[in-house]
Amino acid sequence: MTDRFCPVGAGREVCYRTDGDPSGTPLLLIAGLTLDLTSWPREMIDGLVAQGFYLIRFDNRDVGRTTPATTPPPSLWRRALQRPRQDGYDLADMAGDGVAVLNHLGVQRTHVAGMSMGGMIAQTLAARYPTRTLSLTSIFSTTGSRRVGQAALSTQLQLANPGARTRAEFIRKHLRLVEHLAGNGFAPDRAAAAEYAARAWDRGLRQAAGDGVARQINAIYKSGDRTAELRRITAPTLVIHGDRDPIVHPNGGRATAAAISGARHVTIAGMGHDLAPGVIDRVVRLIAEVSRCSSEPCSNVSRAV
Repeated sequence: MTDRFCPVGAGREVCYRTDGDPSGTPLLLIAGLTLDLTSWPREMIDGLVAQGFYLIRFDNRDVGRTTPATTPPPSLWRRALQRPRQDGYDLADMAGDGVAVLNHLGVQRTHVAGMSMGGMIAQTLAARYPTRTLSLTSIFSTTGSRRVGQAALSTQLQLANPGARTRAEFIRKHLRLVEHLAGNGFAPDRAAAAEYAARAWDRGLRQAAGDGVARQINAIYKSGDRTAELRRITAPTLVIHGDRDPIVHPNGGRATAAAISGARHVTIAGMGHDLAPGVIDRVVRLIAEVSRCSSEPCSNVSRAV
């Protein structure tokens, strides 16, 4: 539960935490857009530690306590047209921060799991650092192709709201968004979501809520369609998606699994874009299963659970 820091050059530091026994099996967790390292549900952290994992989680650029970027954010029209600034960082740079933390800890090979934008970063890490990746789990994420994984109009309208100016306003807006994204099969944990929002605001999101989030979005657009790169992934791969995801359409998960040779695609009925209490045990079990595929073969199947 202690924030620690990894120097990554040019006066930058990446904030990270670890959970579990360092002699356990390493698992790098990568959070999604706007989310810091504390966004992973405590129940999920405890469940993965009980499975024998040594968890490593870090703050992405421009959230939490990792040194924020200084490049200008993309303008509203650039974001609307998906025309990124070329002077900003991309998903590969964000994956590099994760690798820097692994180097700092002396971890040579690790399982990798990411949600949403974190899934994109995890995919990029697995593609570009194959010798460091034991397995990949991509949770409600996509390939970067504009033909798949697009948000519903109702979600786009939610995200178009101006950023919060106060802690209380941020908590209210976060709760409203979580309820919108949760799907119809699993109720979100409102108390945990409110607690996370307050903690995230205090850990630095109040500074990053405007320009920082825009720079993260720019990183996604700058990285473009990564389908060809995903075909280079050789690690055992699990793709998890809900069939009620309103921000990353389920066809983004299907496209991700189709691009990665031997990937296992699991659809969770009723799940939206939220790690709600009702799905956590299943997600933990699935991550543990794919982690064992680094020593035994996994089948390339698509199924609902």
